[in-house]
Amino acid sequence: MTAIDFKAQAEAMREELVARRRDLHRHPELAFQEVRTAGIVAKELQALGLEVQTGVGKTGVVGILEGAKDGPTVLVRADMDALPIHEENQTDYVSTEAGKMHACGHDGHTTIALGVAKLLSQHRDQIAGRIKFVFQPAEEIVGGAKAMIADGVLESPRPDVSLGLHLWNTMPLGILGIADGPVMAGASIFQIIIIGRGGHAASPQLAIDPVVCAAQVINALQTIVSRNANPFDTAVVSVTRMKGSDADNIIPERVELGGTFRTFKLEMSDLVDQRIREITQSVCAAMGCTAEVTTVHGVPPTTNDIETTARVRTLFTSMVGADKIDTTTRTMGAEDMSLFLEQVPGTYFFVGSANEARGLNYGHHHPRFDFDEDALPLSVALMSAAVAEYVMPE
Repeated sequence: MTAIDFKAQAEAMREELVARRRDLHRHPELAFQEVRTAGIVAKELQALGLEVQTGVGKTGVVGILEGAKDGPTVLVRADMDALPIHEENQTDYVSTEAGKMHACGHDGHTTIALGVAKLLSQHRDQIAGRIKFVFQPAEEIVGGAKAMIADGVLESPRPDVSLGLHLWNTMPLGILGIADGPVMAGASIFQIIIIGRGGHAASPQLAIDPVVCAAQVINALQTIVSRNANPFDTAVVSVTRMKGSDADNIIPERVELGGTFRTFKLEMSDLVDQRIREITQSVCAAMGCTAEVTTVHGVPPTTNDIETTARVRTLFTSMVGADKIDTTTRTMGAEDMSLFLEQVPGTYFFVGSANEARGLNYGHHHPRFDFDEDALPLSVALMSAAVAEYVMPE
């Protein structure tokens, strides 16, 4: 790899990175509404001399940095969208949009990718290949990657390797999580409609109560993980929604349940799906009800390529030291970066961004989420070095 001091060059960008992140944080935009953010990204990339395409996957932006020589194409992905959460922080960069907030760090991700683009564009003459910067909308509803892929983001040119990162508030600042294989779960949602016979709550014997049946179904579904899943595998089944009657004295005709299940393996996902259907139908039949079960598979597991991950991990170890590398970091959260990694081998790593002493340790999607901005220059340095590993030979 090139002898460029990426850490020093990224550190020199600190004030610019912090200012950019705070501006984006003040103006959060929800999935497929990232018009202002996309405009800023496109303008910055054009100013750096990149070939820019807008409107990819509705509000996505792609910028291609061509090197002086031919070589591989590296995809760098950053997500741009915010969440429908009302921010409770009291900072001078608090969200100005009521009910909208960057509560997952995507403002940081966009800032980091723009920083990488700026840093590497200054070394264009040393690049053998090209970098394809993908600024993706709608990660929070796992729709943006699919939309961009449908619009051809993985073609013309097709990437040889894909890289992404996530600022991670469950790890202290400076710790890097980079594991082999699946690092984020595949996610599916399910809906169960249980149909009984409605009636007056004072005369339950004249009804077939779908509420009581639903309670039995909810309890029975919890046996899937404890009794059907291999203990050496991982799965989560959560019923998160229940809707019955709108009145206290009515036994409803039907009850709707909803929830999610998460797995690291597709075969485990199939097993959970099958058991949800079997258990629901059996319990409902035993209690005189009928059931309709619908599942929607959102995204597959986010799975790191072993060879790419080993190469990047070795590089990061040389940059931050072995004591800062965590090879076990995984989460049952889901990410549609998985759709890029499914088609283009690569790695997705986590950059610790929590600072407990400063109160910057709230979890993702919390109304008081915020991260230590020291993670910004570090992340720019790491991602720039990882890209250079492929397109900037010595």
